[in-house]
This record gives sequence, structure tokens and C-alpha cells, in this order.
Amino acid sequence: MTDPMTYGRYLALDQLLSAQHPISDEHDELLFIVIHQTKELWLKQMIAELEVALGLVRDDRLVEAYKGLARVSRIQAVMTLSWEILTTMTPSDYTRFRDVLGTSSGFQSDQFRAVETMLGLRGGGVPGPLTELHGAQKSLWDEANAALARAGFDVPATALDRDWAQPYEADPAVEAAWAAVYRAPETHWELYQLAEKLVDIDDALATWRHKHVLTVTRVIGMKPGTGGTPGASYLQSTLTKRAFPELWSLRTLL
Repeated sequence: MTDPMTYGRYLALDQLLSAQHPISDEHDELLFIVIHQTKELWLKQMIAELEVALGLVRDDRLVEAYKGLARVSRIQAVMTLSWEILTTMTPSDYTRFRDVLGTSSGFQSDQFRAVETMLGLRGGGVPGPLTELHGAQKSLWDEANAALARAGFDVPATALDRDWAQPYEADPAVEAAWAAVYRAPETHWELYQLAEKLVDIDDALATWRHKHVLTVTRVIGMKPGTGGTPGASYLQSTLTKRAFPELWSLRTLL
């Protein structure tokens, strides 16, 4: 007879709660591990949502894509809030166990790079398997621009047929096409709402980066990160990154 399903069994709590292995005897190392493991779980969910959204936009089922995209931006908000918990760890607390991290670094998160890649931010760093997989395919921004073209807007061929693995470069013609959507939102409501859902995600990503910089600076100042990574100085350089650049620049045209 099969054992009855229980809360712990369904959620595999025995495995989940035994997956934290602090190396030091410092109390705050457990918090550090839990926060980063939780972020990876949320990134896993974001990837699942983006995979569905990519397919829906590709099939011009834009309204159906809104739910998943809204869920992504809400997950991002939760991830940003988690930095507040980490700021309860003082520089002295972190210094006591920092050496056990060795060469490990958040820069090595394949899932985070995969999310960036799926959105449209490509290049930089050593890609892992997930990043390589999604880097060979159209990004969410590529698919949005293709949907815009299928709706009859004048989208340049360079934005519709290119080497998807290469970083996207903003194009004034793409900006003009999306600006036309924004000038007549009632006529192009589905595309307009899609664009705003994308801006929500980009906005949330920028907010996450900003809070990340503040948290790192608060805990280690301007010292290099673990494994010799640049730390806060690099993180500051990412603050202007936008996955959907024309959706921001078009606002000046309106």
C-alpha cells in the first residue's frame, strides 16, 4: 500500500531542509546560504514562466502571456525585498565566515544569467548550460519585436533576422514602431499592454540591481568580491542595463 501523501513528502522537505551545509560555526552563514538558495529557487520559477511567455508571444497569444510576465515581476519584487534580510548581517558578521566561500560567487549563477539572456541581455561572463541553451534562441525582446512586425508595424529586418547569440543593439526604427503603439494604445491595446508588462520586468530588474549594489556596499564596501570578482564597482556598472531599451527611450518621443 502506498503511503499517504503528506505535506513534508509532497514538498520533499527532508531533502530541502537538509541542503544547507554551513562550513564555519558562525551563525550568520546559515542565513547567507538560505537567502541564496531561495533566490535560485525563485530564478527557477522565473525561467519556467519566461519559457511559457516566450511561446505565447511567438504564437501571438499576447493576452495569455500577461499573467506569466506579471508573475515574473512580482517574483523580482520578492527577491529584491530579500536583500533587506541580508542587510541585518553586519560587515563584522560576514567577515567571520567569508573565507569559507573560496572562489564561489553569485557571478557564477547560471540561472541568473539565463534569465538575463531570455529577456534579451546577452554577452559577458562565462555562460553555463542554461545560458548557452537560451542564448542560441530568440529572446523575449526579439519575440516581442517579431510580434510587432506581424501586427503590421515597420520593424527593420536587422531586428528580425540576426545572430541571436549576439547582444541586441537598440534601433531608432524599433523605437519608432513601438512609439506608434504608445500613441494609439486603444487601437493596439494588446501590444501596448505587452510593452508595459516588459517595462515592469525591466523596472524590477533595475531595482533589484540597485538594492544589490547597496547591500554589497553596506557589507563589504568597495572591496573585491569573493573569488576575485570586482564586487560593488562592477555591480554599479550594470545599473543602466535595460533588456528592452526602446521601451524606455520612446517615452521622450511622446
